[in-house]
Amino acid sequence: MWCSAIIGILLLSWMSLFTGVKDIRAGELLTDSEQLLVFVISRVPRTVALILIGAGMSIAGFVLQQLSQNRFVSPTTSGALEAAKMGILVALMVLPQSSLSVRMVLAVLFTFVTSFVFILFISKIKLRSSIFIPLVGLMFSGILSAISTFFAYKNGIVQNTQEWLLGDFSSVMQGQYEGIYIILPAVLLISIFAQRITIAGMGESFARNLGISYNGVVCIGLFTVSIVVSSSVITVGAIPFLGLIIPNMVVILFGDNLRKNLPIIAYVGAVFLLICDLIGRVLVYPYEVPIGMTVGIIGGIIFLVLIFKKQTRG
Repeated sequence: MWCSAIIGILLLSWMSLFTGVKDIRAGELLTDSEQLLVFVISRVPRTVALILIGAGMSIAGFVLQQLSQNRFVSPTTSGALEAAKMGILVALMVLPQSSLSVRMVLAVLFTFVTSFVFILFISKIKLRSSIFIPLVGLMFSGILSAISTFFAYKNGIVQNTQEWLLGDFSSVMQGQYEGIYIILPAVLLISIFAQRITIAGMGESFARNLGISYNGVVCIGLFTVSIVVSSSVITVGAIPFLGLIIPNMVVILFGDNLRKNLPIIAYVGAVFLLICDLIGRVLVYPYEVPIGMTVGIIGGIIFLVLIFKKQTRG
């Protein structure tokens, strides 16, 4: 099974590397300097970014679902994406010449605080409906988006904020994408605390009875989610529903054990994003559909299907 899976992602990666407006052929890379330059500067970073962000955002969504005890919570439906954009906006307003690392720190900070507030808020809600919680998150996201748009308009940088509204990998190039490598230690940290996050997802009382610091685990989980979401938004913009649909599909097939499902979720997320990117690149060739749009359409449809299925079971 894993042999087929490895072959599958290698094939998709190969297609990603050699699909685009510029015709690049593997046999001519060593003889054609122009093809080699485009391949190294653009195609390789883009494919690496697709794999890392696809895997990282999917895992981040699963962590949020575990901590919130709700299958419909994700960076899209918890305000995490909007919080990351707000952090970048604050960096642009307060420190216009700030470096990428400063924007990253502020984005992580805003995402962490917002995610913590969201988890705290839903823990106080008596109506624990699986549909009600994500709807609250979407309203929360709308409020954050409205605040960001207001201040962006006041400071004349609305056009800058538009870049983060829809994920797009076409601008990923060497020297501009390396920040996403921080996803790797974040995922490693999640794998180390996977068992504890799973236990924390069973409730505060249950976790404390087993001698686990519930608040500590929640903070670690939200911190890693903030790193993944912030690095993704800074690099390519917002990609909706990715952290929602992938964990749900994997849980339906393999159960909800985080440690067991971690590599599966990462793999499926990377494959899904590679496929969506390839569709966007060939759908209106030689033009390109932003991946945020393709993922948003497919993810939105799957989200509705999951909601209707949940209502039918209820």
